[in-house]
Amino acid sequence: MQNSVQKITLIQPDDWHLHLRDGEQLNDVVNFTARQCHRAIVMPNLPTPVTTVKQAMEYRQRILDGLEPDSSFIPLMTLYLTNNTSENDIREAVDNPHVYAVKLYPAGATTNSDSGVTSIENTYPVLKVMESLGLPLLVHGEVTSPEIDVFDREAIFIEKTLKPLCNNFPKLKVVFEHITTKQGVDFVLSANENVGATITPHHLLLNRNDLFQNEKRQGGIQPHHYCLPILKREVHQQALLSAATSGNPKFFMGTDSAPHAQNKKETSCGCAGIFSSHAAIELYTEVFESQNALDKLEGFTSFFGADFYGLERNKNTITLQKENWKVPASYPLGTEKLIPFRAEQDILWKLI
Repeated sequence: MQNSVQKITLIQPDDWHLHLRDGEQLNDVVNFTARQCHRAIVMPNLPTPVTTVKQAMEYRQRILDGLEPDSSFIPLMTLYLTNNTSENDIREAVDNPHVYAVKLYPAGATTNSDSGVTSIENTYPVLKVMESLGLPLLVHGEVTSPEIDVFDREAIFIEKTLKPLCNNFPKLKVVFEHITTKQGVDFVLSANENVGATITPHHLLLNRNDLFQNEKRQGGIQPHHYCLPILKREVHQQALLSAATSGNPKFFMGTDSAPHAQNKKETSCGCAGIFSSHAAIELYTEVFESQNALDKLEGFTSFFGADFYGLERNKNTITLQKENWKVPASYPLGTEKLIPFRAEQDILWKLI
């Protein structure tokens, strides 16, 4: 029985969707990921978005400068797609050994996405070059029209934007980031081999009821469970669980870990994002054990993402043991506090 497993050794995982912020905040969070993962795709949505290779290389150096001295962590950089991204920008990215993808944010979809694409058709000339040169497109898959119900934005994006995009560029490598719906799972399963998807630990562990269950109060909003794409119904959570633990190589680890200061979350206009890097691999292990699928964990966390990006699989290993440990109430974030996912609660596995 898998429930009797007390220790598990895995090829070291990679995080294929990560937010690191910048400055002091970057220095406070980057080593959480570096202690667990060998590589991570780093998101480019800084307050000044990373739109050029030059900016990406400067950001990469700041990440490296924030690492512990003995770290072997490798940041994989991305460019922020805008209406003004040029074909030359793409060619420079392809020629640079440290840039691995381009990120599509529909304008206004999430944190620091105001510079995002207003209409996907504006980027078709650039996407054609990306398709021909093999540079992946990473997609935040939501429409942003205010009249669209927030819980329907992913499903409508699939029909209005993603299906036409994949039909027009069938050889373009596309990662449907942080999928949250059964429709998202079904689309990825039905798409060709050039389409993959990341799934976060919080979308596997939570559904929208958890937005309204605050352990410190009777009822009330739980601001630290607010993320975009927003948590969905349990039926969608179950579809994600089935996909992640299926062993299908189209689905792989991407935490979407997103640090925000406590005072930016616990406010009348709270920021969207859940910080999970402090315990990412432990959380995924907990999920896979709950589904009697520990034998599928290594593929999801350590193999399928590298294979999709055409990179060599990692060689080093990590080991986890079955041991309860309590997540701290907070971590430093610059001059502020960061409330981590599952703060002051137990996690059932521990990285050793």
